[in-house]
Amino acid sequence: MTMDPRGGSWFCEDPVSTGQEQVVQRICTRVAGDGVNVAALPLGGLQVWLDNPRHRWRFHHRMARELRLAGWHTETGPDRLLLLGWSAVCLSHRARMLGAALTGRLADYDKTAFTAVMIATRLLHEGFPAEELPAEVESRCADALRWPTRLDDLDGLERRSSLEPMRLRLAQVAGLEAKVARRCGEHLALASKVARTVAGGAGPDRTRTTGRRPSALGAGLTERMVCVSVPNMADSTAGATVTAR
Repeated sequence: MTMDPRGGSWFCEDPVSTGQEQVVQRICTRVAGDGVNVAALPLGGLQVWLDNPRHRWRFHHRMARELRLAGWHTETGPDRLLLLGWSAVCLSHRARMLGAALTGRLADYDKTAFTAVMIATRLLHEGFPAEELPAEVESRCADALRWPTRLDDLDGLERRSSLEPMRLRLAQVAGLEAKVARRCGEHLALASKVARTVAGGAGPDRTRTTGRRPSALGAGLTERMVCVSVPNMADSTAGATVTAR
């Protein structure tokens, strides 16, 4: 375990955690499209490179931005992107962004209802099938909210650290993500209901859960309590884990 004196960020030399490669692959593919390669580094962390060299610099920086928003420290090289472990600075920024979403856009249900009405009305005028309208409106509202996709990207990720301060940061983020996922689910349920109303009751009731899956929607302080209860072991392999479900 080493520390970056510039930003107080900790970089884990532990082996890549369960699901991390798949999560990074999903995030980078969403940003850069197909042709993304992810592999583990010998001393911990991951390297990401693209098959197509065109616009490499632009995609590297876009991928780095999304990975930093998830809480990782990244370094951009000439031909690849390096992911070097959890960053206290990036995790704090993620917590601020999640908190801002809860008090900002995700607190405005009227905007979601208005957006759903506008989308549904326009689609109906364009001849979109009424029975498919609720699902389509919900999908477009999810894209507008942005957080449902970002939370889905982290499905299955095991987040761990042997350091208590980092465990607390990870647990804080996990708790905020669960709140954001629940709030997103409420917004999308509203969007689906509005679309059914516009369509004259056509379409099935909403059954899709967006963001974290039902097992995580009931999570509140559980992640934090589990995290704090695990002793801070000197052995890096004994670090506590927080899993995104």
